[in-house]
Amino acid sequence: MKTDKKGIELIKDFEGCKLKAYQDSVGVWTIGYGHTKGFKKIDGKPPKLSKSEIITQKQAEQLLIEDLVDAENAVNRLVKVEINQDIFDALVSFTFNLGAGSLQSSTLLKLLNQGKYSEAAEQFTRWVFAGGQKLDGLVRRRKAEQKLFRSGN
Repeated sequence: MKTDKKGIELIKDFEGCKLKAYQDSVGVWTIGYGHTKGFKKIDGKPPKLSKSEIITQKQAEQLLIEDLVDAENAVNRLVKVEINQDIFDALVSFTFNLGAGSLQSSTLLKLLNQGKYSEAAEQFTRWVFAGGQKLDGLVRRRKAEQKLFRSGN
């Protein structure tokens, strides 16, 4: 499966787009729509992407598409039960934000793969902490993902 427009918009809404590299709430260097791959902090300065700290909107969109592939591949590989587009999109957003390792080790995935869709949906709200702090943005995101997941069930 591939993420549809609704799923992409959910990710874009919560990630936001920043064309200049910045450190996220836990200090990870980020650019565009939550792109974090391949960045290194050099002498305490922001990382560079293509020899520049700033990217274009077009580059941000391209990075998003590339990053989505990783999240989609993880969901397609790890989910063993039948799911529809809304559930897939909710899981891709979750995985995009937290990484495939978090999905793979989650009770959410375990319950889903047991066919316990409702119980799996309840697990989204457990993933609202970053750096040991409960973040309002993550609370809102997990609720939105949970709502999308449930609409597909």
